[in-house]
Amino acid sequence: MRISRRHVLGGALAAAATAGLTIAPPAGARSKPRAFVLVHGAWHGGWCWRRVADRLTARGHYVTAPTLTGVGERSHLASDAVDLTMQVTDIVNEIKWKDLDNIVLVGHSYGGMVISGVAEQLQPRIAAIVYLDAFLPQDGQSLSDLLGPNAPHWPEHLAPPIPAEAFKVNERDRAWVNAKMTPHPVKCFTERLQLTGAYQKIAKKLYIRALAFDNPPFDVALARCKADTSWQTFTMQCGHDVMVDLPAQLTSQLAKLA
Repeated sequence: MRISRRHVLGGALAAAATAGLTIAPPAGARSKPRAFVLVHGAWHGGWCWRRVADRLTARGHYVTAPTLTGVGERSHLASDAVDLTMQVTDIVNEIKWKDLDNIVLVGHSYGGMVISGVAEQLQPRIAAIVYLDAFLPQDGQSLSDLLGPNAPHWPEHLAPPIPAEAFKVNERDRAWVNAKMTPHPVKCFTERLQLTGAYQKIAKKLYIRALAFDNPPFDVALARCKADTSWQTFTMQCGHDVMVDLPAQLTSQLAKLA
């Protein structure tokens, strides 16, 4: 990738030195630094990736976890103009403007819609793609289409967050997650995504399912991937916010793709 090994490792070690810490990245990380682009789900923000991002950085990787337009620290930009296309563009521009290549692209939940759109534009730059308890769309589908008859009756503009309890977030972190979530622009859920199947052409593809969270579309996606020998699959015993509940185990799975 265009970010050099010296830049990636040097940055992590310099930060550790400033804090008075000594970090020795695992041997595998020294020889294979990788850029990870972590895309959050609906109502969340880049904040939810902090535990995983810190662990990947300590292994010598470059990590970015941008917040999509209209939510989190960018919730002041929420409007009827924010749709799936705009949030796909958020990630496309993150990758282009930071000159990232040979990346591991990860999408959680609604983020599966986003990374599918990103792959349509930047597939050659993506070395691995990960759907983390995520929607796996086909051409012409929206998130609402994937939910089918179970799709909520969305408000006109902004959908209020689903409580952390419903996502089966561990009890210790529920109050924190609830305090961080913000309403999400509804057009992100109703816009249909035009796909040619670019994400299927990526060499490494992984679907991770969080078994404690009941979601039929995710079960369908897992079954699709299990039936396709070009995919890897993995299940985890936790709630929907895997990066919050089991950050160390998730980091280990993601690092295997580096």
